Amino acid sequence: MANQSVQTVSPIADKSKVYGALLLALASVAGFYFLGKQGALVQWAVLIIGLVAAVVVYLLSETGKELIALFRDSWRELKKVVWPSRKEAIQLTLYVFGFVVLMALLLWITDKTLEWVLYDLILGWRK
Repeated sequence: MANQSVQTVSPIADKSKVYGALLLALASVAGFYFLGKQGALVQWAVLIIGLVAAVVVYLLSETGKELIALFRDSWRELKKVVWPSRKEAIQLTLYVFGFVVLMALLLWITDKTLEWVLYDLILGWRK
């Protein structure tokens, strides 16, 4: 059997990292507005540094690690996709347009037939 190490993460510590990241993000936005008299450079520096710190703290949490794993797996699956060639894409697009035109024609014929049956034959409104 392979040696598997089980790593336990305290839910309280993990939640505190997520809440800390949220507080950092809110504090950076608040700092941006409270430091309006200090100049735009200071405002933007506080905002950017605070948001980067919030992202780093979030990515260090278990939820952030799961998000990174999700992106990694999604990228790996995206590389496995076999994309259609240009010719196949154009053919499929033309098939879709043709189907849309046929369905529009069918619905127009159905609408006009029902209009003729209801208004002319049954109700006799058009004479």
